[in-house]
Amino acid sequence: MTDRWAPVALVLVSHSRALAEGAVEVAAQMAPGVRLVAAGGTDDGGLGTSFDRVDAALRDATGDGRSVVVVADLGSAVLTAESVLELMDEDVAARVRLADAPFVEGAVAAAVTAHGKADLATVLDSAQAAAGTFGPARPLRDGSSAPVTAPVTAPDGSVQATAVLRNPLGLHARPAALIVRMLAHLDAKVQVNGMNAASVLDLMKLGAVKGDVLTITAQGPQAAEAAARLVADVEAGFGEV
Repeated sequence: MTDRWAPVALVLVSHSRALAEGAVEVAAQMAPGVRLVAAGGTDDGGLGTSFDRVDAALRDATGDGRSVVVVADLGSAVLTAESVLELMDEDVAARVRLADAPFVEGAVAAAVTAHGKADLATVLDSAQAAAGTFGPARPLRDGSSAPVTAPVTAPDGSVQATAVLRNPLGLHARPAALIVRMLAHLDAKVQVNGMNAASVLDLMKLGAVKGDVLTITAQGPQAAEAAARLVADVEAGFGEV
């Protein structure tokens, strides 16, 4: 196994070559250590899914023994991927999973999870959990009067703070991925509203929307720094406001 890439790769199958390559570009910003392969469009550059392009992408992604999660944009793209897998060697096909996930959100969530060296099942779960961000609309909260506190040290030694979520689309895959990547470099265990902030999947399960108050708790040698940076990122809207 090469040390360059995480053990789980992603193949993004779209009817549009530009869409597949664009989704790879977005996911790569969040997870540069993950092998991401675009399989979009037909062989002549038109709209559709090419058996040969998907076959080549899967053979590329499964190289060096990597496992693969496939995210597709439409049902016929899934059918093409399934057709390719039926003709691949069983030992290779056994390392591939097709995700029932939104195309871009699922790709980003899966890529960030894979970047953390997660196993195939965990990466697949992250992709599929992204669908939860498209649930029934919830009324936006007015967090302007909510209690926002700077990080303080509690009696038990943990660092606690609150911040108001300002992203128009809430705590979706991109801000969740930014939180995970930021915390990965700090020696601290952080929770947001009781959920593990080192997990994209757990953060997205919160279903937090604009105006929600996020309660941050951090422990460890760099707890204060982690809490302060997270509060600042939340208040800044992760660059989306």
